[in-house]
Amino acid sequence: MGAIEKLGEMSAAGTREYLTFRLDREEYGIDILKVQEIRSYEPPTRIANAPPFLKGVVNLRGTIVPIVDMRLKFSCAKADYNAFTVVIILNLRHRIVGIVVDSVSDVMELPPESLRAAPDVESMIDSGAVLGLGSLADRMLILLDIEKLMSGVDMGLAPDADQ
Repeated sequence: MGAIEKLGEMSAAGTREYLTFRLDREEYGIDILKVQEIRSYEPPTRIANAPPFLKGVVNLRGTIVPIVDMRLKFSCAKADYNAFTVVIILNLRHRIVGIVVDSVSDVMELPPESLRAAPDVESMIDSGAVLGLGSLADRMLILLDIEKLMSGVDMGLAPDADQ
């Protein structure tokens, strides 16, 4: 299913809620239903030969969780770790993954009329992983299909054995 079809499906579903977060100067939104929890950043255990954006793993209540630094994945100019840096723990089809972001903004409700198709441009993000753009007042969000983004071959995350 392409981004246009998904955007149409999102519009048909009515108002949806998105967790918004910042990477560098951009603001992104992901489906709030994919979010398990938000944690402060703690350095993960490094994995040898992993891609640079795969920071390592953490033990989350007995579950080993890979941690992906989205700032490195999206080639942001800087990836400073400070008091605002957080890890969003996602529950994606029986897989738990953490993503490092600069900060979490808030939860936004976006009605169907505020959704727009993403422009067709080359970017560091797989175009199929961008659902579209959401605008509310003076804010513009890049809406991500976080499941598609986290399942890309370049992510280096092997499928779970129990799937």
